[in-house]
Amino acid sequence: MEKTTKELVDFSFKVSYNQLLPSTINACKIALIDTMGCAIGAYSSPLSVLTRKFSSRYSCVNSASMIGSSQKVSVEMAAFANGVMLRFLDLSDSYRVKSGGHPSDVISGILSVAESNKCSGQETIEAIVVAYEIYCAFCESIDINSKGWDQPVYGVLATTIAIGKLLKLNHEQMGHAVALSLAPNMSLHQTRRGELSHWKGCAAANGARNAVFAAYLAKEGFSGPTSIFEGRAGIWDVVGKFEFPNLNDQPNRIEKTHLKSFPVNYHGQSAVWAALDLRQRVELNDIKSIHIEGYHSAFEEMGSHPAHWAPKTHETADHSMPYVVATALMNGDIDESSFSEFELNRSEKLNLMQKISVREDITLTDLFPVSAPCRMKVTKIDGTFIESYINSPKGHADNPFSLEDVKNKFKNLSAKFCGEQQANQIIDMLLNIDQLKDVSQLFDHLSQINHS
Repeated sequence: MEKTTKELVDFSFKVSYNQLLPSTINACKIALIDTMGCAIGAYSSPLSVLTRKFSSRYSCVNSASMIGSSQKVSVEMAAFANGVMLRFLDLSDSYRVKSGGHPSDVISGILSVAESNKCSGQETIEAIVVAYEIYCAFCESIDINSKGWDQPVYGVLATTIAIGKLLKLNHEQMGHAVALSLAPNMSLHQTRRGELSHWKGCAAANGARNAVFAAYLAKEGFSGPTSIFEGRAGIWDVVGKFEFPNLNDQPNRIEKTHLKSFPVNYHGQSAVWAALDLRQRVELNDIKSIHIEGYHSAFEEMGSHPAHWAPKTHETADHSMPYVVATALMNGDIDESSFSEFELNRSEKLNLMQKISVREDITLTDLFPVSAPCRMKVTKIDGTFIESYINSPKGHADNPFSLEDVKNKFKNLSAKFCGEQQANQIIDMLLNIDQLKDVSQLFDHLSQINHS
């Protein structure tokens, strides 16, 4: 087994629930509450409905559940359907260093396998912590986006290893699972460029689906290509040599992820807060222009393409700096309704967006990712101006949500589908998931959310 794969496999075997820090276990529970809230909140979105309908073609007895459905489907398709739901609103967590992504994307695959195999809550926490650690360490090690690859590459590797731990693969099987996760599943970054499609919300879920498949292939004895990282035409040959930094038996990167207040690209969170601040100090009719300065990734992902000033889809709009800022200024908040057909075509909003300019400020780029800054200047028709500066948005690791904040986010997102009593039951179960002998009990509640 090559050195890089061996390090990843050895790390996964070292992690034990009994050795995890209490703060790490707590962070895992917060991540679960936040992620399940995001998934439930997206239950009725058209893409979620379409995905569940498609996944229902793969119906199985005694396999895994789709959130909001009593129908059992294959483990792979449950991972896919639930993965789409947890990502659709773009409200799930984020980790941003050399590159970034949404580490909670690993959760759909892990929970599907844990449910199907009747794993304990402690085993599930171990798997999630392992996956977060590998996902986030991968983000720290190299910027694969600049090489043309997308964040599901991080997710499929991390999720496969975590699932392998749940399935109790041995060292050799785990090595094959690593190779089987990466060789067939390199995802193109074009998914997040230009006018965005449904696939933007499906790509990570597909990574979770492929991770389940890879781990089960290895369990059944399938072998994968040797030296998937270090070999000729391996990952290093494609993206450049790198190492996974500081993987040890005290993983805590799950404590350093950022949670979102608004259902928009993470790089737009500070801009929305700045816009809400300015909304209290200026009338829309008095605005002549709005100039936004951000760090490089914020500009590149949300303010560098003509489509950002004329989004036609939900997926493009929630990645558009002009759109989310104009929405916050006009509506005083951003939620799922902010991306309806009416809102996307609202003439007043489109006119306001034309007054917005976005550029990179290298001094702000230097501050990222320790903070996620945004500076916004509104020039009024009379020539005067007002400014707002946000260093890090609410939910950033250095400006974190409290447990009550996360509970309230869950309740707000699930209000259409859960009564307060059921919402509290799900939250309590997640807060005490390490007491569960069988996590399939959790899905007894999650499968019924749409009937409440």
